[in-house]
Amino acid sequence: MTQKFDLAGSLARGVGDRGQAWTFIRDYAADWLSPIEDGDGWPESELAAAEERLGVRLPAVLREAYALFGRRRDLVGNHDRLLAPAALHLDEAGRTLVFRHENQGAATWGVPLGDPRDDDPAVFIRLDLADKAAERWEGWLDRLSLGFLELVLSESLNAGGEVCDFLDPDDETAELLEEHCVPLAFPAYPTSAEEQATRWFLGPDVLIRSDDGMAVLARGRTAGDLERVRDLIPGDWLDDYR
Repeated sequence: MTQKFDLAGSLARGVGDRGQAWTFIRDYAADWLSPIEDGDGWPESELAAAEERLGVRLPAVLREAYALFGRRRDLVGNHDRLLAPAALHLDEAGRTLVFRHENQGAATWGVPLGDPRDDDPAVFIRLDLADKAAERWEGWLDRLSLGFLELVLSESLNAGGEVCDFLDPDDETAELLEEHCVPLAFPAYPTSAEEQATRWFLGPDVLIRSDDGMAVLARGRTAGDLERVRDLIPGDWLDDYR
């Protein structure tokens, strides 16, 4: 008998160890989506060409992620977009490598290029503001490997179809999440916020992201799993037509 994938335990190990982060992503994809296969990552030639064009060394963690699953749209591009190697670019100051864009251009993610020995640098986010002079890079997550864990989990919640849904939370939602779901061992983020906004939960075969009372996103392993969590946490679910 095949051992059941332990999402909570595997994620906790991935949060603490870069190699285990890739193990988690492989196992999560195999159990909840479809297995990562040869060809799902970008070839070395594309990554080397990006380095030559930019004149910088790509962080080792970014190289590893791109080589493993960087072309898997269901893991990196359902909502926000992981940039292809040919689209990687530096910010205006030439000090931050931009690797991800929000789907409507409202935010950009990047890593600083200060220490070439830093294989797993911190991730920063910059919001697109009407006042361009007020735009600045703010801390998001302490390590890029954590950033890719968050990216894969968040993009998988935005796959649409019968297994994903969006809840506009009410006053009881937070209490119901605590009652019926287990908090996952993912660090609070963004790191620059005075109040940490985003939290992750695991329900009965349902992965949930709660955005500080603004939104709840959920993905079930099956459509039936998602229906059960809708019953446990009732409310204005976007795609619940029952």
